[in-house]
Amino acid sequence: MSAGGDFGNPLRKFKLVFLGEQSVGKTSLITRFMYDSFDNTYQATIGIDFLSKTMYLEDRTIRLQLWDTAGQERFRSLIPSYIRDSAAAVVVYDITSRYIALGLTFFLFFLLV
Repeated sequence: MSAGGDFGNPLRKFKLVFLGEQSVGKTSLITRFMYDSFDNTYQATIGIDFLSKTMYLEDRTIRLQLWDTAGQERFRSLIPSYIRDSAAAVVVYDITSRYIALGLTFFLFFLLV
């Protein structure tokens, strides 16, 4: 198989953007998916972090491009550029937060515009 998949089924790329408030677990979800591990220490994402995972399925090869966005308010103006050309967005939230509706509304607004 070539680096881009086999000739009958070229490599397909999918951009997935993870959105949510600060410290809700976006990076933890991505780390679990990528490395099958969990780290209890918190380290804020600054701006954006980008990871890529190639998956070999029965009849095709896909590459997931995982965009881990910062949840801090100062980075929110960048959200429209992050979600551009994305195949999917994962909105992560803290079920114990009393401000859950406000945070979800904010991120869903950008996805629906």
